[in-house]
Amino acid sequence: MLWIAVLAGNVGTWMQTVGAQWLVVEEPDAATWTSLVQTVTMLPVLLLALPAGAIADVLDRRRLLMAVQTALFLVGALLTGLTALDRMPPPLLLFFTFLLGVGQALTLPTWQAVIPEVVSREELPAASALGAVNTNLARSAGPAVAGLLVAHIGSAAVFALNALSYGIFALALVAWRRTPRKGPSHPERFGPAVRAGGRFVRYAPTVRRLLIRVVLFVLPGSVVWGLLPVVARQELHLGASGYGILLAALGAGAIAGALLMPRIRKVMTANRLILVAGLLYAGALIVVALAPHVAAVAGVLVLAGAAWMTLVSRMNATLQLLLPNWVRARGFGIYQVVFAGAQAVGALGWGQVAEQAGLPATFVAAAVVMLIGTATVPWLPVHEHDDADRSPAVYWAEPHIMLEPHPEEGPILVNAIYRVRDEQAAAFVAAMDAVRLTRLRTGATRWGLFRDGEDPIRYVEIYQVPTWEDHLRQHEGRLTGSDEQVEARAVALAEGPAEVTHLLPADIDD
Repeated sequence: MLWIAVLAGNVGTWMQTVGAQWLVVEEPDAATWTSLVQTVTMLPVLLLALPAGAIADVLDRRRLLMAVQTALFLVGALLTGLTALDRMPPPLLLFFTFLLGVGQALTLPTWQAVIPEVVSREELPAASALGAVNTNLARSAGPAVAGLLVAHIGSAAVFALNALSYGIFALALVAWRRTPRKGPSHPERFGPAVRAGGRFVRYAPTVRRLLIRVVLFVLPGSVVWGLLPVVARQELHLGASGYGILLAALGAGAIAGALLMPRIRKVMTANRLILVAGLLYAGALIVVALAPHVAAVAGVLVLAGAAWMTLVSRMNATLQLLLPNWVRARGFGIYQVVFAGAQAVGALGWGQVAEQAGLPATFVAAAVVMLIGTATVPWLPVHEHDDADRSPAVYWAEPHIMLEPHPEEGPILVNAIYRVRDEQAAAFVAAMDAVRLTRLRTGATRWGLFRDGEDPIRYVEIYQVPTWEDHLRQHEGRLTGSDEQVEARAVALAEGPAEVTHLLPADIDD
């Protein structure tokens, strides 16, 4: 039910994009206006996805999605009415497109965080591929339907169906009976929640590397989404229906790629997939630039759609496995910021290049950038850890202290004292470097490991947490099974568990 509802929403979104772009394609400086439609669609995601992720990790995700879809329905209805009355100049169209983008910014990380509540961990890769099928069915059907409607009725009909799709999603959410999940005893406040999400990604090397790879692919790849309407009109001399067919070719390739994903996953590592997808996409861009014939362009767009879908789906599935539940929506919020930022900057940048150098030169330049990014795989590989345990692990003993600090008091210094023999010292220090990352990912802002000058086998780990509440969250579920394994490896090299003490600000009353 939810999958079908999301499909309706995705179809409506792609119809909206086609209707908006085609509404301005006859304007002077058409390349700039059409690329701006893509930019203002993605700009809210760039600005709001991380705060939206923080909200989704704190509030009830089902209710949040219901409220957002209802608001989007109202905005879409108003857009439809003004367009039907011929009261929709390009600047106002961009404003409404921005508002719809705000709704998408709130929806995307929240929906991604909901998926693991619907399927098991083992099914996440398949669910991610099924989500990609959803997106690309919409990408195939939406533009084709929109092209026909724009050609025979007008953009207002497209905008009306998009508004209806939001209503369908809202009704499906009303019907979904979400299983209640036990969260922390005290919901996180917004500001600290946003900062905690940023800290997690900063100190998660595998997540950072994945985000870099996404930028290197999406930035040059966005030239297709930003300038394809102009290619259809100026180079191929097609109408709205023809443009819809080109987008349908992209969607058809993406669906084919989704169907092949299980086999691709078995025979191809993520890094090899990055190489193959980059080469295919760059080749498609060159054909679009040098062979402006409808059949040739439609054929290579099928390949480009398959390359885009397989790579994005693989990155999405990998990220699902890398993020623990407590920060999942925030992690996907940052992912959406990076993804949308690359698309928005790329679409706007390639639009300006096209105005100055022309469409063929722009597509060739984008292909060169794609090839350069693809060539960096040996130095910036993606590391998959499908077997890592991201489930919550409450393995720290409850802190027993004589003082009772307020949850918002801080900073807090936590000392952990280990006794390590000389023959284990080098291995212990190396193991503690991995422990450092777990502390920083889950709440610490500073960390250090020191050796006692008077007692050389005495090692002191010191880390600072902003508030007592943040430290309690480390005890209550921010740590995962993987973090427990990392800490156990370090403790195994010491003479027993660490002796832990908590240092509080001196102005806390006892």
